[in-house]
Amino acid sequence: MTNLLNAGYPFVAREPGAVGLTRKQFRQCVATKQARDVLLGVYVDGRVPDTRELRARALGLVKPPHAVFYGSTVAWLMGVDTYRPRDRFDFVPQCVVPHGTGRCTSALVRCKEGYLPAADIIEIDGLAVTTPVRTTADLLRTMYRPHALAAADSMAHAGLVSAAEVQDYLVRLRGYPGIVQGRTLADMIEPMTQSPGESWQRLRLIDAGFPRPHIQIVVTDRMGETLAILDMGYPERLIAAEYDGAVDHTSESDRKRDYVRRAQLDERFGWRIAVARQNDIWGEDQSFELTVGSWLGLMPLPRMW
Repeated sequence: MTNLLNAGYPFVAREPGAVGLTRKQFRQCVATKQARDVLLGVYVDGRVPDTRELRARALGLVKPPHAVFYGSTVAWLMGVDTYRPRDRFDFVPQCVVPHGTGRCTSALVRCKEGYLPAADIIEIDGLAVTTPVRTTADLLRTMYRPHALAAADSMAHAGLVSAAEVQDYLVRLRGYPGIVQGRTLADMIEPMTQSPGESWQRLRLIDAGFPRPHIQIVVTDRMGETLAILDMGYPERLIAAEYDGAVDHTSESDRKRDYVRRAQLDERFGWRIAVARQNDIWGEDQSFELTVGSWLGLMPLPRMW
């Protein structure tokens, strides 16, 4: 590719003159998608592919001296999205600097003073970041409960951590804020989880007081051929729960396909499947848990989130 903005390297939006653009020209580039944002206030030519190297270069532009990136910022650098849905549109990196070095006041980074053991720090593309297990532990401790489990599931699904090593690491942490939540959720990590929605749904079932569901249940015919893979459930009772996200379950063809598949599983094998969308999992309406509970013969506990 030729004639890339800033030769294809990321740049800070408040300094368009440094890459040969007036402010008006820069706004036009953004409006026409010739430039896209990488972080809040950091842009790159729209034709440049999203890679770990690009993300690292963008973080390097906003990194304060002595800073170590942590939390969802590290997960993002490693290619894992652990952000709450609303935060994806306002991505401000998180970092920590040693006590006494002075907290950065830049609006392009969230910085706090603290201490990190050397064993919890690694280097990726020239940036100091927390290790995958420390990153996951921090996410479990500090995020809102359902988002925390979804983040940890995503890290495990990407193969960056195992549930056992996160559990072991959190056992050794003492006195940290959110440690009780972190340890509790670490025991629920499921690396086979396919989406945040499935994490939220599984947590709903557990928090309702129901047994921990099996996940990715393979349904086969008498010849051993796979007919379907159900998100989660209780195969010994032929009870399943599936989460229909907006991406793959919204169009008319998607809905028809889902209906036919579930109807066949019901008619041929007797599977009862509770289907939920985001609005069914979030909020005060317990219809989802009441449905599953009626099949299990259990009354769900009140919702806590």
